[in-house]
Amino acid sequence: MGARAGGLYVGRRAAALGAALLLALLAVLLVLAVLYGRCRQEAAPPRPSPTNPGPAVPSEPAPAAGSGRRLPRHLLPLHYDLELWPQVRPGQAGPFVFRGQVNITVLCRQDTDTAVLHSAGLRSCGAAAVRGPLPETGDAVEVARLRQEAADEVAVLELRGRLRAGSRYVLQLGFQGQLEEDLDGLFLTRYTDEERSSMLIASQLEPTYARSVYPCFDEPAMKSTFNIRIVHDPSYVALSNMPAIDLSEMKDENGSLWTVTTFNTSLKMSTYLTAFVICDFDYVTRTERGHEIRIWARKEAIRNGYVDYALNITSQIFSFLEDILNVSYPLPKTDLVALPEFGAGGMENWGLLTFQESSLMYLPNDKFTSRKTMIALIVSHELGHQACEKSIPETFFFLYKWFGNLVTMNWWNDLWLKEGLVSYFEYLGATFVEPKLSLDKIFYDHVVQSVLREDNEMVRSLSVSEDKIKETFSIMSLFDSITYNKGASITWMLSGFLTEKLFIRALTSYLKEFSFSNANQDDLWTHIQMVVDAQDEVQLPASVKQIMDSWTCQNGFPVLTVNLTTGTIRQEQVFNKKNRKSTDAYNNTWIIPVSWMRNGSSQPLMWLDNSSKVFPEMAVLESEYDWILLNVNLSGYYRVNYDQLNLKRLAHLLENDPKAIPTVSRFQLIDDAFALTQFGYIQIETALELTKYLAREDELPIWNMVLFNLIPENLESTLKNYEVYPLLKKYLSKRMLPIYNYYVGFIRQNIDALEDDYFAQVYLEKLLETACWLGLQDCLDLSSELYTKWMDNPEYKIPFLIKRTACCYGVAVGSDKEWNFAWEMYNHTDSTEEDKDILLFAMSCAKESWLLHRYLQYGLSDTLFSSNCTSTIILNVLTKDIGHRIAWEFVMENWPLLSERYGQELLHDVLKVMGRFVHTDAQIQELQVFYNATLEEEERETTTLLLEFNKFENTERRKLLTKAASWLEKNVDD
Repeated sequence: MGARAGGLYVGRRAAALGAALLLALLAVLLVLAVLYGRCRQEAAPPRPSPTNPGPAVPSEPAPAAGSGRRLPRHLLPLHYDLELWPQVRPGQAGPFVFRGQVNITVLCRQDTDTAVLHSAGLRSCGAAAVRGPLPETGDAVEVARLRQEAADEVAVLELRGRLRAGSRYVLQLGFQGQLEEDLDGLFLTRYTDEERSSMLIASQLEPTYARSVYPCFDEPAMKSTFNIRIVHDPSYVALSNMPAIDLSEMKDENGSLWTVTTFNTSLKMSTYLTAFVICDFDYVTRTERGHEIRIWARKEAIRNGYVDYALNITSQIFSFLEDILNVSYPLPKTDLVALPEFGAGGMENWGLLTFQESSLMYLPNDKFTSRKTMIALIVSHELGHQACEKSIPETFFFLYKWFGNLVTMNWWNDLWLKEGLVSYFEYLGATFVEPKLSLDKIFYDHVVQSVLREDNEMVRSLSVSEDKIKETFSIMSLFDSITYNKGASITWMLSGFLTEKLFIRALTSYLKEFSFSNANQDDLWTHIQMVVDAQDEVQLPASVKQIMDSWTCQNGFPVLTVNLTTGTIRQEQVFNKKNRKSTDAYNNTWIIPVSWMRNGSSQPLMWLDNSSKVFPEMAVLESEYDWILLNVNLSGYYRVNYDQLNLKRLAHLLENDPKAIPTVSRFQLIDDAFALTQFGYIQIETALELTKYLAREDELPIWNMVLFNLIPENLESTLKNYEVYPLLKKYLSKRMLPIYNYYVGFIRQNIDALEDDYFAQVYLEKLLETACWLGLQDCLDLSSELYTKWMDNPEYKIPFLIKRTACCYGVAVGSDKEWNFAWEMYNHTDSTEEDKDILLFAMSCAKESWLLHRYLQYGLSDTLFSSNCTSTIILNVLTKDIGHRIAWEFVMENWPLLSERYGQELLHDVLKVMGRFVHTDAQIQELQVFYNATLEEEERETTTLLLEFNKFENTERRKLLTKAASWLEKNVDD
């Protein structure tokens, strides 16, 4: 399941590695997805079969309510016959229910008088039955009682007889559930298509929602084949994992006609991958090398060609896999469905991939690549989960076995091995279909940088003990940036220090031994170790298991503190030195691959395998031109804290020859410095020294990172209240001019030339917004010029890349005339939702207080705005430098009405923003007077603590900004 864009930095060398690297990556992607068990866990025993049901063990009782235990292993599901009947007719108001029948063929692995399976929120319909032992279908084991245990989400069939080990039985259960609009399980969605209201039914079963749709063995290792049948209204089409093989009709007890769609038998798969869609969509289709690909969407979206791009790249990615690995997809069809509402970006259901509508739709007249890139990333991610199979050469024989059998993880504690690796692979697929994308830059900018900011000592490790991951909430919490992005980073580091050649060899050895069986993580480490031991090219400082366990079984990541006068490198876990003493720090150590460069030349890989180590070859000479760079192009998952001597030389190098340091390493060097400032490792002055060269920096991702650190988005309105602002304005404006003028030239003359500049699509707006915020006159004039053109001719289109900034500052430098035009266009019937959002923001940019007062009053009107806009208007005004007092007074004056509409949620959001302006006890007391009269006692205490924390943060920020101002005053004219 793709929750967000993910991946990992890869150096430019990846482009030259060709098929060997791609083979390694795809192998990693699927090899590790099956691994189960935490680090140091022992391998599982051999899988039982009908002739070998497994060792005799004492009968395990059914889980008690609230125990959160896994299902007992008495029964192994083999096959499901499933019928689903959502009782929905077009135009009905609801509420809606669905009914169904499931017959599950199971293998009994040990004698038992209970059958325990998952069931959540379902009611039993009719009597449950147990038939068998097979093949005697007439025999039965009487069910004494069917007991639902809601806390554990299980149904327990208590039997009057015993099921015998080695025999097969069929569990028969009828069920009924409520069809909700909550985007989990089997859900209903309402939408508009061709100006009429419609409904559809879809499913999202990962991780543990299959049990809310049908009784089942809802654990990823308990895989089965499925025969699925869906009963639905004749005006709808039904889709599932496999192709439909039969359409028939049936009448209900009232004589009403329903259509029955029967699907072919599936391959063996986990319950969370079963999928169902019932809709009134159209589709576009393409046959790629005998494989049918269909994309389903709203009829108007199909008619307008909005999914044509997704169809094109889907077929390209399938061909890409075939050409590189000589493999083909095992299913006869693949459906991709664009859902108007969906909780994830996409879901990899086998043969029926579901996506949020915006993840698949690209408007043909949108010339810019940012949306195309997002679509390519998400589609590539979900296709990366699909398995392939074909008669292939001996070289790929064991990969064929792996792809063909699609062995998945045993439990959710290994989720990172599935999603993290696919998050890496999605970037390879995206850059294949969009070759103008820069793989290394987009990886570091989108993935590695963000997860390094989030990963700290308080965050869990990648490998989580199995006993902690049992309840649904705990499982859902694993779908985060640690799973997706850190998992990808660690895997790339592994393949990097092994070399791709050895990595492929190790995977081949591993697959030879474990094809068609289960394995655990230590088995993979063992096979990698065997390959390493059999050659002399790559030497490791410790066993593969020791190295990898240090990265997967510990929280956080290390920072390397470097003294290059002596060549000493010391490691410690990154933590906030401002909040804790160093003696409180964790004693975690990692076995760290240290790539490095001296004076522009790459050097042999080093290993830091102790808390501290001296590397004599890294000691710098007295010459100021002798410099060292560690973690070149971020080949390892850590930050680097250089000593002052080397930092001074690197800063000097940046000023004289910035391209001597690779782009990603420049990005990393500066980002590390600001991050380490935040955590108290270095002073802000040290980080600022690395920004002197920026007039020579032409990479938008680096500029965006610098602006993110110097002018955080949520502090733009408050920074103007500090003495640092005029100094920062002068310092940044001078350095920003070259890159600003470069891109503004395109805006004024030929913006279409930026069509293939992905980072311009993503970050150009931030550059211009900052330039206008700093008061750069040309930026203000440009915004006014573009906005005036629009006012003079409403058919004129402000370039969408900068429309938000142009509208905001067009209103800001104008008068009520400009504001009134924004109001008029907001109410224009042809305005899109994106345009409305931009204008809703732009109207809060007015500099005249009476306009802001009027805007807030408009927000109270039910006839002028929908009710959900009022809070957006208040928060937009609240974040402006002249608007926060106006908005706060408005909230206090109108709280009875606002409270009735929005309750406490709006007040909490307002207090979060107001907290940025809290510096004194008097200001806290002013806020307390209001919320003491509006909040419950417990909420008052929490809010007071929050404001006290805001005051502390703001005081610390003032100290930091005072230091920054002092440095800027000395260097502003350099």
